[in-house]
Amino acid sequence: MSRPGEVRVIDYAFLKQLDEWVKMQKRVLETFRETKQRVDEGDRLELIVATRAAFQHMIRTIKAFDNWLQDPVIIAHVPREMLQEVWDVMYKVLEQLLEIDIKHTSDVRDLLEKLAKEGKINPLVAAAKGGEEEETGGRRPSTMMI
Repeated sequence: MSRPGEVRVIDYAFLKQLDEWVKMQKRVLETFRETKQRVDEGDRLELIVATRAAFQHMIRTIKAFDNWLQDPVIIAHVPREMLQEVWDVMYKVLEQLLEIDIKHTSDVRDLLEKLAKEGKINPLVAAAKGGEEEETGGRRPSTMMI
């Protein structure tokens, strides 16, 4: 702890937190790599659970990156080149995410229309989904505009 009037150059606890974050991310990456083949060969439920786990971890990581870019230590010290690297990778991830969302949403919409025309939609699921859409508005596009 600093004494009154003493300026602390760096909080070493902060550096330790960064080390712990990196270790945790490496463990998560290894876990996903180890389970990929099992998931690829798994049933629908395993694919859903693994995809949701990936989404949740991506959300957590993106939120941490967003917080990171609001941190005065980062804003004041990280060079432009490092920030450019993050932007370049995030742009690629964003582009891929939007492309898969567009494709998947369009494909699911077309599949549901086809199944509905063939009378193959489960009426219990359709009735539950219909009521949910009335209450929540269903899946809507983002309202954020750039």
